[in-house]
Amino acid sequence: MSVSVAMSMELITSCNCNTLQFQRPCHAVASSFSLSQTHFPHSLSTRNYHTLRFHPPLPTSPSHTQYLSTTCSVANDSTLNPETKDAVLEPSLALKKKAMDISPELKGTSIFLVGMKSSIKTSLGKLLAGVLRYYYFDSDGLVEEAAGGESAAKSLKESDEKAFCESETEVLKQLSSMGRLVICAGDGAVQSSTNLAFLRHGISICVDVPLDMVAREVIKDQSQLSDSEIYTSEAYSKVLAQLIALHEEMRGGYGTADATVSLQKVASQLGYDDMDAVTIEDMTLEVLKEIEKLTRVKKLMEEAARPF
Repeated sequence: MSVSVAMSMELITSCNCNTLQFQRPCHAVASSFSLSQTHFPHSLSTRNYHTLRFHPPLPTSPSHTQYLSTTCSVANDSTLNPETKDAVLEPSLALKKKAMDISPELKGTSIFLVGMKSSIKTSLGKLLAGVLRYYYFDSDGLVEEAAGGESAAKSLKESDEKAFCESETEVLKQLSSMGRLVICAGDGAVQSSTNLAFLRHGISICVDVPLDMVAREVIKDQSQLSDSEIYTSEAYSKVLAQLIALHEEMRGGYGTADATVSLQKVASQLGYDDMDAVTIEDMTLEVLKEIEKLTRVKKLMEEAARPF
């Protein structure tokens, strides 16, 4: 799978702890890359490929509010209610300051977000990319686009799961070779040792959202039921059971992340009884704090490894 990107790469800076083996990528990334020359396995190789574009990083001009309205899916009043996730969110000074504080030590290292698929994880990823001036990607979205759309990707997964998994690996391989990315990784990223190795090229953060909230979101996307009707519906029980089984299957992979940011824990720290009161900014700030801790530990380990 070739990538048409004008960029240079630096070597991986190794340390004694595998989970802190962050890659030091270049500080600039091309605005787009092409999959037109891609050689996906089996049936994917016959698809017509689109040019897949990065979401550009947050501009420095005052117009960045408009930018967020078109590239970030965030909640109204910055809450986590999935019904109002498309409103504009102006990053707070605290959030921008924290991003500026950690950027020098981050050195353009890419960030992989793992965990159950949800609008919270997606919105967090886009906002995180904005404040860090990174580019945003959804790995599942790239696989689907290369396959010819969501339904085509689903058909491929059902008819040739091996080919589908190989395409996920190829996408992660490309993304892990680049710098200054925030990547919302699909579950395929944590299902094989090969894919987990690609995550080691960056910092991996598990976004932990309660499964009942994820199930509620799935049902809302498929119906017009109110919250009270959702929780008492037969569909909710079925979806929740499927999510519990999937989460159990993925638990080991999620556990390899460098850090975990839990919605329930953030709500508790902020004194909220209702987890819907936690904002996307609250979650993003917590992710930045975890990244800051990881970069500090890595720096200390590098200093300790230097000869006297």
